[in-house]
Amino acid sequence: MNQKILVAYFSASGVTKRAASILAKVANADLFEIQPKTPYTSADLDWTNKRSRSTLEMNDPASRPEIESRVADMGAFDVVFLGFPIWWYTAPTIIKTFLESYDFSGKQIVLFATSGGSGLGKTESALRPCAPNAVFKGGKVINGASESSLKSWVESLKL
Repeated sequence: MNQKILVAYFSASGVTKRAASILAKVANADLFEIQPKTPYTSADLDWTNKRSRSTLEMNDPASRPEIESRVADMGAFDVVFLGFPIWWYTAPTIIKTFLESYDFSGKQIVLFATSGGSGLGKTESALRPCAPNAVFKGGKVINGASESSLKSWVESLKL
């Protein structure tokens, strides 16, 4: 692969971070953590509480949590693997913040997620409007994926 690759991810509990680290290694990619300006507490992440921060964000289509820092030179990357935990059957709203913060014209975006039980569902169609000039390529839920299975997946994408 001669493409310059970035693995950008948001991880609330560390599960997605572990997967992103392995993915960056096998894809020979740079790694960037999407960190919220205001970190999530365990109370914020309590999906059973209708008043928790994550529940309120996911129920508000306009929610765009602020991000702490930016990718220094997004223009240098050809491919962006974008990872996150599945919340309410889709990507957390901070992923929309990330996508709307850059020009992804002509870039390939590959979604990957970790999930306690659901797949990607309609995540790609929900995120596409946030990066309308990007080329989205085959996303995947990578719970507990091994280095060899991630390497095979990356190779199968023919980036």
